[in-house]
Amino acid sequence: MTEDELARLQLLAAIEGNSKYWSGEVQMHGATLLVDRLKSNVYNGGKHSGEKIAERIKAISVDALKEEISDCFLITPDSIDWPVQLNDLAAPPFALIGLGIRELLAGTKQSIGVVGTRTPTAYGSRIASEFAACLCDRDWTVVSGGAFGIDSAAHRGALAAEGETIAILGGGVRSIFPSGNDRLFTEIAAHGLLLSEVLPSVPAVPHRFLIRNRLIAALSRATLVVEAAHRSGSLRTARDAAELFRPVMAVPGLITSPTSEGCHRLINERRAELVSSVAEIVELIEPM
Repeated sequence: MTEDELARLQLLAAIEGNSKYWSGEVQMHGATLLVDRLKSNVYNGGKHSGEKIAERIKAISVDALKEEISDCFLITPDSIDWPVQLNDLAAPPFALIGLGIRELLAGTKQSIGVVGTRTPTAYGSRIASEFAACLCDRDWTVVSGGAFGIDSAAHRGALAAEGETIAILGGGVRSIFPSGNDRLFTEIAAHGLLLSEVLPSVPAVPHRFLIRNRLIAALSRATLVVEAAHRSGSLRTARDAAELFRPVMAVPGLITSPTSEGCHRLINERRAELVSSVAEIVELIEPM
């Protein structure tokens, strides 16, 4: 493990993701020097929790960190397979931890995010699964978040088509959440890829799901929303994608269905293209 990789691993352990300030410090000083500066109390007295972060880093056992990721792999911006589209984020991850088929990272050059509600209708689940399978048949990699509902349907559709799928998690790659998706995650780890910007054993907590949404949006060349309520985390993913100038698409549903309100809102506000078939999706995104 290089000095930079070790430093980035320490930063992952000590700093919550999506911090524009600390991402800026990494870009300015490099990960290794930033860790040294933190240990030297350079940031004490600041407003960005420098003292607390320094305490965490000083308390971290390097050997324990290495053991923590022994059955996983670490991806940093210096890695040959680092997804360069992540660099478009205002706060790129310090590094990513993966479990599964690392070669799938090459597929992110032609990937599409499929997201939606955790409580879909039978219609929404079927559309997510069928669209994901058809996209895989056209050599697109399906990216989602591993949650119940639309996420799970998209992953299962991709796996059924023997295609490539990547799950970006709100917790560590060995801290399965939701636990009811344990079998699905095992299958993704065997035939796809699990990714996270926290250590493998770190539990998922609500705010990390919002943080990870930006990674789904950035890793994907376009984002498809299949069923989303008026207040849905998947709308955050759509917003993140739009801010990165990535195409956003939404599948329409029944006007009486609460689970389609978010999709209709995106379409009505011209923040998403209405799509009703895989052919329309491909027509929109293939020129990219």
